[in-house]
Amino acid sequence: MWNQETIHEAVEKQRSFFRTNQTLDIRWRKEQLIRLKIAVQTYEKDIAQALHEDLGRSEVEAYLTDTGVIITEINEMLKGLDKWAKPETHFSGMMCFPSTKTKVFKMPYGVTLIISPFNFPFLLALGVLAASISGGNTAVIKTSSKTPHSTAVLQKIISSAFPAEYVTVIDGGHDVADLCLDERFDKIFYTGSPKVGMHVMHKAADHLTPVALELGGENGNWCIVRKDADLWDAARKIAFFKLLNSGQICININQIAVAEEVADQFIGCLKEEFARQIGEDPLNNPEYPHLINEAAYDKCEKEALQYAERIVIGGKGNRETLKFEPTVIVPVDIDEPIVKHELFNPLLPVVTFRDQEIDQLLDTISGREHCLALYLFTSDMKWALDTMSKLQYGGGCINEVCTHLMVKGVPFNGTGHSGMGAYHGEWGFREFNHPSTVLIGKTKWNLSLREHPYHPKALKMLKWFER
Repeated sequence: MWNQETIHEAVEKQRSFFRTNQTLDIRWRKEQLIRLKIAVQTYEKDIAQALHEDLGRSEVEAYLTDTGVIITEINEMLKGLDKWAKPETHFSGMMCFPSTKTKVFKMPYGVTLIISPFNFPFLLALGVLAASISGGNTAVIKTSSKTPHSTAVLQKIISSAFPAEYVTVIDGGHDVADLCLDERFDKIFYTGSPKVGMHVMHKAADHLTPVALELGGENGNWCIVRKDADLWDAARKIAFFKLLNSGQICININQIAVAEEVADQFIGCLKEEFARQIGEDPLNNPEYPHLINEAAYDKCEKEALQYAERIVIGGKGNRETLKFEPTVIVPVDIDEPIVKHELFNPLLPVVTFRDQEIDQLLDTISGREHCLALYLFTSDMKWALDTMSKLQYGGGCINEVCTHLMVKGVPFNGTGHSGMGAYHGEWGFREFNHPSTVLIGKTKWNLSLREHPYHPKALKMLKWFER
């Protein structure tokens, strides 16, 4: 169905609709957000079923990580949009005399392209869409070809709520994505890998289109467990997070650095927590999600086999069901290949370090590409806050995992190889807006200081104004 001609036609219809200025009305935007919320609630069962068919997710996990988060995000936007969209008024300054008033209007970009990934096919499509709608834009959503059931439900949700000239869903593979990127959009929001993120930026450069990228990070996300940490608490939270979506989460823990003084005890805690939460046989637990496809399974299994002699937890899989056990590999050197790339699966390498050499560990981590998330477990809050204030990363937690994503009113995204831009709540509204500054001039009392012929005292007077 989708080819260059039909995609171009869809984009042009949206461009024509945007030019009607209907999306500029704040009350109208709020009505569209309500329509989106109702559609998500209406298709809640279909969303859960699609996530189970595509990723093996349970109904609880589907609501916890997709449906519930989308509704929460929309509610925040409905509550704050009037305030966020209100034009700002600034004093123009003495250099602009006799003008005293300057406005900053929050202007939508126009026609936006949202390229969503497979791991959270609803959240990372509709959550971003909500931000685009709040900003007053139209949107084309390009879904992942790896989650066909989710795409089918997304098409139902969008077509039930919006006309195609306002929001439309495009399915297909990488070739279709490239056809979309060949079009001139006014804003692109991509979620995925750094490699494809670079490709998106290259394509966007042809039209000088601004881009927001949410990327997993080339070297993965670090979790550091100090010797003074509450080991049981750390193990409980880390096990929960690594089980979630079978590790296929951009902010998930990619590798753990644990103080060697408590490493054995921590591994014991981690083993018990995995068993408590998912059972002794996770491959046959219906609540345990599976990897997205055979290619992802084969990649995971191949890497696990390379470290087979060092696997202390898990290590087995079932290619027919695409499930692979949570697998802990220890010890792993900090320079080994497995800790130098994003895993996106249930493998969990453990790097040990002497607690007194924590500065060397941090120096090594900070010398690599910036991670999307950083997690610290320690009772030394002063050290933790100091570390978080110095390293470069997207976001993170101290003595917790992933929940920074759920905090209202704060931004989310990475930096460098883990992304650019920010969204969620007001930050999502800002990401899909351009602030336009407009000075309101006067027709009387205008000064001639800036005009030819320059008076000998003009420079002196200008400097006085500046001071």
